[in-house]
Amino acid sequence: MQKLTGKVAVITGGNSGIGLATAQQFIEQGASVVITGRDQRTLDQAVNALGENAYAVKSDATDLKAINALAENIKAQFGHIDILVANAGSGIFMPLTDVTEADFEQQFDLNVKGVFFTVQALVPLINRGGSVILTGSAVHEKGVATGSLYFATKAAIRSLTRTLASELAVNNIRVNTLSPGIVRTNFASNTNLDNDDFEGFISMVESQAPLGRSGTTTEIAKAAVFLASDDASYMTAADLLVDGGWMSV
Repeated sequence: MQKLTGKVAVITGGNSGIGLATAQQFIEQGASVVITGRDQRTLDQAVNALGENAYAVKSDATDLKAINALAENIKAQFGHIDILVANAGSGIFMPLTDVTEADFEQQFDLNVKGVFFTVQALVPLINRGGSVILTGSAVHEKGVATGSLYFATKAAIRSLTRTLASELAVNNIRVNTLSPGIVRTNFASNTNLDNDDFEGFISMVESQAPLGRSGTTTEIAKAAVFLASDDASYMTAADLLVDGGWMSV
């Protein structure tokens, strides 16, 4: 039995990685899915791969005008949504002494401000009983040298989940964080790390996680299906860790 039959979902950053895998799983479970991203080429490729129940809107999650235009587009096309996955994000890693104001603004604009205003713009379209999923990270309670910017943004997302869950409960909208561990995606291409440094970080996490391996995008996406569906109807303000145990040990 499909768990999301008839639902309309929006996934920001849905043109690659975890966002794309989540779109695929949602569609397999019966949903219609709107994916967003900044690159029209990869959006077109994603829609072609996902099939007829996928729709793409080019939108920059750091641009408030673009976010509001996205909301108007979705309202005109669907009238409402049932699921929002605020997934767009990136990572910057560098020593504290090297961080510039531009680095700080770039990281927080996408990972925090973009998430906040995406939820603000789309909440009026979310049906009662809907689900908001904020993509966090298993790093939000960790401390690793050079990770101050990225880790802080994900800690902010965890905090935002709690407050939004309290505020939106009046409309019976659930808000949860989905916190992946290390997953091999195109994430490295969206950071300032070279391949050797990124592989070193992956190896460190894999060696510390009880399961001893990286996760897959499908494993994270299936957890998103759970949070989006009625299977998680009594869950809100929660942090669902899908990280092979890394953060918990």
